[in-house]
Amino acid sequence: MKPAPALPRPSAMFRMDGMRVLLTGAGGAIGSVIAAAFAELGAIVCAHDIAEEKIEPVVASIRAAGGQAHALTADLSDPNECGRLVDDAVSLMGGLDVLVNGAGMNRRKPILDVTVEDFDIITAVNMRAVYLLSQAAHPHLRSSEHGAIVNLSSLSARYSFNTISVYAATKAAVSGMTRSFAREWVDDGIRVNAIEPSVVQTEFTKPLWGEEHRSRWFAETTPIGRLSQAEELVGAVVFLATPASSYITGQCLVIDGGILAGADWDSYAGTST
Repeated sequence: MKPAPALPRPSAMFRMDGMRVLLTGAGGAIGSVIAAAFAELGAIVCAHDIAEEKIEPVVASIRAAGGQAHALTADLSDPNECGRLVDDAVSLMGGLDVLVNGAGMNRRKPILDVTVEDFDIITAVNMRAVYLLSQAAHPHLRSSEHGAIVNLSSLSARYSFNTISVYAATKAAVSGMTRSFAREWVDDGIRVNAIEPSVVQTEFTKPLWGEEHRSRWFAETTPIGRLSQAEELVGAVVFLATPASSYITGQCLVIDGGILAGADWDSYAGTST
């Protein structure tokens, strides 16, 4: 039986001092707040997005707050760019302790309107890039004392909506890969986990909640009664990236405001239990 690792004091379990993090999709609403949180907790962050104009403001904000961050760009639909991105991050930081696969995209269409090009680009970014980035990161994470991967999956991996069939399929794949990587790489000292959030209230998801009837539907079907904010995912990602979760691997943490807990049918009839 392996010996248990030496853990920091509880007050330091969520600290990331000196940890080297590559976070993809850091220019978005969710990625930017995660990147800022990592830096505030002491991490060195390589923040990625597809274009400089998306990621430079995020890095500038982190540096202005006293954090350490570098801006990196790559088109993750190109398989060659995935390995190059990891190499660039390792070169800048001198190693890698945490990979957060946060980049993603979607094209919302009914199934019969989805083209081959739609299918290929969504699967390339949301699924293949996660696989290739994890492969490229493996040797660096293996040599780290805190090797961890956190994947941003989605509640749609297990609870889908219309017009997101390809997106849902890729997120189900990400959750499946999370378990596969965790099992295969456990002896390399790499923990792999994911979060599966429901709809987060961002500009990216506005087509889903921006109309009054859809907003009302989300409020009525989510026990907490509202959509989540990007900041409400930070705690879970930090937890999974730090020694606070040292005995957790292969898990997909649902963050859904209670949707999967069940429904209250009496509330739809205008009564209460």
